[in-house]
Amino acid sequence: MAEAAGGELPVLPDSVMLRVLALLPVRDRLRAERVCRRWQRLARDRTLWRHVDLSPCRRQISSQTLWYLVRWRFCDSLRTLRVGGKLWSGSKRQLLSPALLAALGKRCPQLHRLCLAEMDLRPIPYESIPPSLTALELSYCEIPAAWFCSSAARTLPQLQHLVVHKVPAFSNCHLLNVSSQSRLKTLSLSGTYRITDTGIQAAAPHLEELEHLVLHDCRIGDSSMDFVGRHLKHLRFLKIESTYPLTNVGLACLATLQHLETLCLDVGHEIPPSAIIALCQALPQLKNLKLGRACFEDGVIDKIQASLPNCSFSRTP
Repeated sequence: MAEAAGGELPVLPDSVMLRVLALLPVRDRLRAERVCRRWQRLARDRTLWRHVDLSPCRRQISSQTLWYLVRWRFCDSLRTLRVGGKLWSGSKRQLLSPALLAALGKRCPQLHRLCLAEMDLRPIPYESIPPSLTALELSYCEIPAAWFCSSAARTLPQLQHLVVHKVPAFSNCHLLNVSSQSRLKTLSLSGTYRITDTGIQAAAPHLEELEHLVLHDCRIGDSSMDFVGRHLKHLRFLKIESTYPLTNVGLACLATLQHLETLCLDVGHEIPPSAIIALCQALPQLKNLKLGRACFEDGVIDKIQASLPNCSFSRTP
């Protein structure tokens, strides 16, 4: 009370201060360094620079800011980095460059996860991506046609997790390149309309270690399901949302996924309820079933639930 009456703030332990600083955006964290020597020491603590999210300040961030962070703040403690760009802002300034990414890879050898949003990556060769990465997320980005492959004898990222969301240039060739060079465990493709049955067929033999698969708004049908069921035996999570023809014939091909625990289907009302029930009953490890916009009557839904007593059931509005 005496401290409050005197207008002084109580001295918080370093552990509490670090928790507070961790909640601040990066720009405010940098400003906090100028308060006093103690705050400077805490704001430079390695634990604060383990998982860095720059996407909330994408309108203010520049390549100069990134270079400053790479040179003076990022170190071998950095594990995750999220960066948001300005792809549709009209700005022609590039946030990332091959030199900056090379410096990032050298400075942060433990960087495992890189998430990029609204970035024009066409001037960036894939060889510039830090080789330590095991997870890469691309959202609303532009990528060159020859990405995910290299003609040079350089170390490439051995990705285990790839998330691609609304990247219109991502094609069958990209999928084949990345799947043949990395042992993926997670693959999430959303809004990638250039992915077709041909691409899934070519990539499936290289995805035999995959455990988590999302195919949303891809141009796939029964043929893709055949190759998924034939090669992706270790799948535990499968989500399929498609407006392209997918019938009960293709759905039946998934009965070979004996380790599948979660199945999410949003394929319209073309597939009869009996096919869904037959598939789920053939999956001994299935614990969660989620159906999308299929127009089933309440009686049909009750029948599906009654047929799957050991499976949690839910619907998407």
